[in-house]
Amino acid sequence: MTIQPTLPHLSRYTSRTLRSLPVRERPTYRIGHFGPEAVATYELLAAVIGGERQLETAHDLLSRYGSLAELARAGVQELAQIDGIGPSRAAAIKAALELGRRMGKETQEERPQIRSSADAAGILLWEIGDKEQECFHVIYLDTRHRVLHNKTLYRGTLNATYVRVAEVFREAVRHNAAAVLVGHNHPSGDPTPSPDDIALTRRLVEAGRLIDIEVLDHIVVGLRSWVSLRERGLGGLSST
Repeated sequence: MTIQPTLPHLSRYTSRTLRSLPVRERPTYRIGHFGPEAVATYELLAAVIGGERQLETAHDLLSRYGSLAELARAGVQELAQIDGIGPSRAAAIKAALELGRRMGKETQEERPQIRSSADAAGILLWEIGDKEQECFHVIYLDTRHRVLHNKTLYRGTLNATYVRVAEVFREAVRHNAAAVLVGHNHPSGDPTPSPDDIALTRRLVEAGRLIDIEVLDHIVVGLRSWVSLRERGLGGLSST
């Protein structure tokens, strides 16, 4: 007979220390015996946090931020100020979330091919969608639009990134790219392109034509959404 693990109710834990719990109900025991996929998100987070009140602290964190995506946007210093966290636990939480992000990148095809704006948006959401500062990211492509390299070229302030067109194409030439696809994030979460975004796109398209490197698209990403300037026919990019 196979014994299925039972998931404990969170309310049982929020005012109890780890020491007061039966061993079988502690996060590390449950993960070790039932596997990480069989436990709740707050238990995984509690195991990372550690300490006597790890479950209560994990519950408080998820209640405060609402999701792991929002938690990932919080900085180390911000987390360290929360009761029960401190600098070392804040660093451990950020490390665990970053490992998850990097694992997601590794599961992508080694040389993914960009067939649509949605393909590119998927890469950009992984790379910069949850960043607190505005970041400008470039995907360098070969003649079949397979990814040669991708790189966050600039990290700016909360509402502006200053992009040098020459820097974008210097990297493209170095990687022998036939085309580039650029993107940046709006930390506000609203991916609506601004007039500055449209003007920058036009500058990039014009520069690319001079050196025969096509700018395929400029995609603006929010936390979970995105907008393609090509699909909207903006910045000198044709929607056809």
